Amino acid sequence: MDTISVLTLRLAQAIGIYLAAVGIGGLIRRDRWSTIIDEFERSPALTQVTGVLAFAIGAAIFGVHHTLIDPLAAIVTIIAVIVLIKGLLLIAIPDALFGLARPLAGFIRIWPIIALLLGIILFLLGYLGRATVLV
Repeated sequence: MDTISVLTLRLAQAIGIYLAAVGIGGLIRRDRWSTIIDEFERSPALTQVTGVLAFAIGAAIFGVHHTLIDPLAAIVTIIAVIVLIKGLLLIAIPDALFGLARPLAGFIRIWPIIALLLGIILFLLGYLGRATVLV
């Protein structure tokens, strides 16, 4: 896939590896997501620190990569915005985020598979893609 920037390719690879690791972790330990949500609900400090880290990572990626000029660049930018918003929600209204996450954790078998497949796809798009000037 052609994209506008080498940065897009590298970020796609990094996000892909992250998502694949999340998927593998979820497949190995199926109770992991419910346990994580339980821990977050019990620990405001953990929630706050995680929110700050997620916001910082999302803002850093969005700060250097905010283009929608091609499909892969758009995907990377949208993921950055999602991570940034997730961080803000964890900081400002974590209970609302947990309220959304708790029902999704019930579909424990599908989410790790989705994360793993998306991770592999993003990594391969980043690895096999080319950075060219798009006209």
